[in-house]
Amino acid sequence: MGHATPATQALTRAKLAFELHEYAYEAGQEKIGLHAAGALGVEPARVLKTLMVEVDGKPACAVIPSDATLSMKKVAAAFGANPRR
Repeated sequence: MGHATPATQALTRAKLAFELHEYAYEAGQEKIGLHAAGALGVEPARVLKTLMVEVDGKPACAVIPSDATLSMKKVAAAFGANPRR
């Protein structure tokens, strides 16, 4: 695999099937997921973005559609934490 990332390496190690969709990345793009969706010609809701957050001092990962925003209150609730006001 010529363009291995930590994610594709983990999928390969786990022997999980996946298909790599490459596109020409343009440096300086603020919303990478939306840029990827446009370059691939797919709906932004089908391209996922991963966001690292901290919940009660512990790291967590949220995976959401590229055209969505993240509610920290909902993240806190999903991980069983008390939302901070």
